[in-house]
Amino acid sequence: MRTWLRQHRGALARAVRKLAAQRAATLLNALVIGVALSLPAGGYALLANLQGVAQRFTFEPQVSVFLKPEAKRAELEARLRADRRVAALRFVSRDQALAELRVAEGLADVVATLERNPLPDTFVVRPADGGGAALEALAGALRALPGVAHVQVDSAWAERLAALARIGRLALAALAALLATGLVAVTFNTIRLQILTQREEIEVSRLLGATDAFVRRPFFYLGLIQGLAGGVLALAILWGGLWVLNLGVRDLARAYGSSFQLAFLPGGDALAVAAFAALLGWVGAFLSVSRYLR
Repeated sequence: MRTWLRQHRGALARAVRKLAAQRAATLLNALVIGVALSLPAGGYALLANLQGVAQRFTFEPQVSVFLKPEAKRAELEARLRADRRVAALRFVSRDQALAELRVAEGLADVVATLERNPLPDTFVVRPADGGGAALEALAGALRALPGVAHVQVDSAWAERLAALARIGRLALAALAALLATGLVAVTFNTIRLQILTQREEIEVSRLLGATDAFVRRPFFYLGLIQGLAGGVLALAILWGGLWVLNLGVRDLARAYGSSFQLAFLPGGDALAVAAFAALLGWVGAFLSVSRYLR
C-alpha cells in the first residue's frame, strides 16, 4: 500500500513539474476549459435565480372571480360552494386587496396616489381539477354567473414560466454535452503532444521494466489537474460575470423597491462544476494515453 501511494505521489509531482515548466500552454488550456465551462455554468446560475424568483409566487392553479359592484355576494358564494368543481373558496374584499397592494414591493407609492379604491371584491377559487381543459371549462362557467365582471385563470403565467425553464434546462444540457466533447478533445490533443515529446523517455522506462500503469499515471494526473484548473477558472469567470450583471440588476431592483440580486452557485454546485471539469480532463487523458501508448 505504501509503495502504491508513493508511486501516485511521485506521478502527481511529475505532472505538476511538467505543468510548471509549460506555464503559458497550461494557462491557455485552462483558459479554454474555463471559458467553455463558464457558459453552461452561467446559464444554470441564471436559471436557478429565475426559479428562486418564481417560487415567491404561487404555482397552484387558481381562478380569480372579480365581482361587479352590484353583485349579491352571499348568493354567489353559495352557488360557488355548491359546485363540485370548486375545491376551496376564499373571499378577498376590495379593502383587503388594497391593503395587500400597499405592502407589495414597488407599489406603495402608486397606491398612495389613488383617490379611491378601484379594486373589486374577489373570490379566489381553487379548482378540484388543475388540468388546462378543466380550468378553462370552470372559467367559462364562472363567467356566465350573474354579478361576475371578469374571470382570470392565475396559473397560466406560471405554467408558461415552468415550460420555459424546462426548455432552458434542456438547452443547457445540450450545450454542456457539446462543450464537454470539445474539452475532452482539447485535453486529448494536449496529452498526445506530451506523449510525443516524451516518447524516448517512455521507451527507456519500459526497457527498464516500467509497467503501463506506471507510464500512464503521470499523464492521468496531468489531464486531471488541467481540467480542475479550468473548472476553478470557470467559477472565477462566472463570479466576475455575475458581479458585473449585479451592478445593473441592483439599480433595476431598487427602482421597484426590491433588494433582488443574482446569486452565485451554491457550494455543492460549485464543487460539482470543478469536479466535472477535472473528470473531463481525466477522460481526455485516458483516451489519449490509451491510444498513443498502445
